[in-house]
Order: sequence, then C-alpha cells, then structure tokens
Amino acid sequence: MDTPAPSRDRERERISSGGTELLSLIRQWALELGFQQTGISGIDLGEAEQRLQTWLARGWHGGMSYMARHGRRRSHPAELLAGTLRVISLRMDYHTDAARAAEEVLADPALAYISRYALGRDYHRLIRGRLRRLAARIEDHTGAFVYRPFVDSAPVMEKPLANQAGLGWIGKHTNLIHPRAGSWFFLGELYTNLDLPVDEPFQGSHCGRCSRCMSICPTGAIVAPYQLDARLCISYLTIELRGSIPVQLRSLIGNRVFGCDDCQLVCPWNRFARLSAEADFRPRHGLDSAGLLELFAWSEAEFKRRTEGSSIHRIGFECWSRNLAVALGNGPGTPEVRTALQQRLAGASQLVREHVQWALQQFSS
Repeated sequence: MDTPAPSRDRERERISSGGTELLSLIRQWALELGFQQTGISGIDLGEAEQRLQTWLARGWHGGMSYMARHGRRRSHPAELLAGTLRVISLRMDYHTDAARAAEEVLADPALAYISRYALGRDYHRLIRGRLRRLAARIEDHTGAFVYRPFVDSAPVMEKPLANQAGLGWIGKHTNLIHPRAGSWFFLGELYTNLDLPVDEPFQGSHCGRCSRCMSICPTGAIVAPYQLDARLCISYLTIELRGSIPVQLRSLIGNRVFGCDDCQLVCPWNRFARLSAEADFRPRHGLDSAGLLELFAWSEAEFKRRTEGSSIHRIGFECWSRNLAVALGNGPGTPEVRTALQQRLAGASQLVREHVQWALQQFSS
C-alpha cells in the first residue's frame, strides 16, 4: 500500500534542501532499474487540458467513455493523489531485434501482425514493479513520502507530462519522440510530494515538414498534424473497441490483429531508436511471425494460456477472434481459410459471427 503523508511542511523543508542531490540519485537509481531517461515536471497541465477538451468535444475518443468520465482528475494530478507537487516521468525502450521484421510480417497476408510493444511480457506489470522499487530506494534515502506509480492505467496525461519533463516532443502522430531515441519506448510516472527541481520542458516540435506518418496511416486516422481521430485508428479498432468494427474500415486493417505501428515504422527519428536490454520484451510464443490460421484455431482456453501475462490478454477471446476473422477476410481465400471460417460460425457469438460472415463474403465478391 502506498505511503501515507507525513507531517508535510517539516518533511518538504527537509527534502527540498537536498533536492538537487536527491534528483541526481533518482536518475542514477532509475538507470540501474532499467529506465533510459528520467525527467521531473510540475503539475500545471492547463494547455493540455484545453486540447483534451477539444478532442473530447469532437467525439474523437469514440467508445472510450472513460476519457470523458475522468474529467479534471486527468489534468489535475493533485486530485488523483492528494499532495502531489511533482511528477517523475521515466522512459523505458522496448525495441528489440529478436522479432521478425515488421515490414516482412505486414507484407505477408497469411501472417498476423501484432504491435511490437505487445510481443513480450505485459509492460504494465514490469514497469510498475520497477517504479515501486525506485520509490523504495527514494524512501530509504528520504524517509516516508507520498507517491503513487502509474503506467498507462489511470487518468494520467503521460505524454504532456513527459514533454514538460524534457523527455521529448509530441509528434504529428501524437506519440512522444526523443531526438536520440525515436519513439519505441514506454512511459511511466511517479506522482510525488517531493519538492524536486523541475527539468526544462522539451521545446518545440522537430517534425518539420515531414508527413510520412500521416500518409502511411491505413485509415487516415491522423486527420491533421498532431490530431488523431481514435475512431479511425487501427489500435483503437482492434484493442479498445469492444463492438463491431465499422464495415468501411475492415478492409483497411489488413492483417493487423492487435494494434498498428505504421506511423512509427516510417518515422525518420526511429533510425535512432535503441535496442532494449529487457529480456521480457522479446517475443513470446512466436507471436512476431505467427500465421493467421494458426491463431484462429486457438480455443478460448488456449488463448488465455498463451496470452497470460501479455497485453493481448485484456481484449479477450471474442475480440481476438473478431480481429482474426477480419484479417483472414483481407487475405487469400484459400480452401483452408474458407473452411476455418465456416467451421467457426457454429457456436460463435453474434459479434464473431458477423465478422466471420463478412470475411467469407470477401471471397465471393
């Protein structure tokens, strides 16, 4: 359980006096725990809050109702954790050379493309554990303090906070980019009452006139520079959406069954991406080059077993089957594919049956 607040005035005075020294130690400890970059920001998210409200008003969050439901808590960290003064933002690279080349998988319609971040162990658990270990080291040095770790699992504006902490700029595809590390990385945060010195925000955008991410997006989800309509995004359609994938978008998904990396694959800054040393981010169960038919043949029990401890597990077997049916419909209609689809019709849920029928129709048109 996270540490309760001590006598705050006395504790803040004691800690802030050694803030610069403590910050240096925090950066060192973070490196030892596998993070590649650490930055400190304040908690003023006024500009980001305005952009979020505009995005929500346009309905671009689609079925992610929680984005609107969380309200001010997302842009006011102290309402999420009372006493928050600073946010420690950390970067952990996940790019690995152990996976089959993404371009090769995307080019083969018989294979299933899974976003590179989801090929290994669930990053939420790994990074949250490292954040807690970092907090424990800080506590050994400072005594009890207020903190709470976050890893893409609560109403936290992680990219604006990381930008304020100097970790990079938010690119035209709305991902964070670091000039010497690209964008193949995870972010984690520690909300804290420590009165640490803040880093300089990363100034400006270095995307220039490049628009490769906008041009490559299969569904045109990047509707303008720095503006993403999530309702069109393949990551949203295959991961966040729990209902029927809009018919007009299904053929554009190709063989992507969990997420999409196209905008990162073409980003010139990713030539500077660093390889991760984390063994847990290496592909498991051959998911970097698995065949669509092989995955479609999994039973629900096999799905749960093979995706346990993976980010894929959270979408559930029904949405997994829905996504695979769409991908099969976008590929060659071999006799084996037709048979597998027809056999799934019996006993399938209404959602899966709808997408299987659509896939079969693609071979008769």
